[in-house]
Amino acid sequence: MPSLEQLAEQLDPATTALLTVECQEGVVGRDSALPELAAQARSSGVLHQVARLVAGAHEADVQVLHAVAERRPDGRGANRNARLFRAAGRLPVQQHSGTSAVRVAPPIEVADEDIVVRRLHGLSPIAGTDVDALLRNLGCRTVLVVGVSANIAIPNAVFDAVNLGYTAVVAQDAIAGVPAEYTPAMIRNTLALVATITTSDDVLACWKRPRRTTRA
Repeated sequence: MPSLEQLAEQLDPATTALLTVECQEGVVGRDSALPELAAQARSSGVLHQVARLVAGAHEADVQVLHAVAERRPDGRGANRNARLFRAAGRLPVQQHSGTSAVRVAPPIEVADEDIVVRRLHGLSPIAGTDVDALLRNLGCRTVLVVGVSANIAIPNAVFDAVNLGYTAVVAQDAIAGVPAEYTPAMIRNTLALVATITTSDDVLACWKRPRRTTRA
């Protein structure tokens, strides 16, 4: 992991965005469509760490984006080209637009200045969404990725961020996947090759350091 000085340079509040991935009621909430993943996100403390990072970002004037996966009740525009999508369509809890399932889950707090980005298709929180354009308009060069799952959406977000020219940072205690042992393996063997790996405590320590610049 980088030194605190190196990390602080990457996580300059003026050029950094915090991206929470699928931290929504229907995924990590009490009535999740994916109870095993929800249980892991909660029991491991990941959801708590995400909430801490969001609160810290608000205090440090770091832009927060919440990436939410949803689908229309009629399924129009949704993918059907993989087993994952077909299985999701049969789950008892559906991520339908406008329902409680697609609300950001507590204890994460959504501030007025946060941006919620919703997608109706695909696996990535970035590709095929407004995230890239929003980040560029906001002057962001670093994306801190947190949330779920380490199996699919998190690596998709990291790869897409890197391919688009952003510096990707992952708080390793703020992402979850199933089974539990898969997440550290994914971090060690894949994400660490393309992203800066750090901890929530170190991120928050960086954001509490004296600032050199402010967001325009």
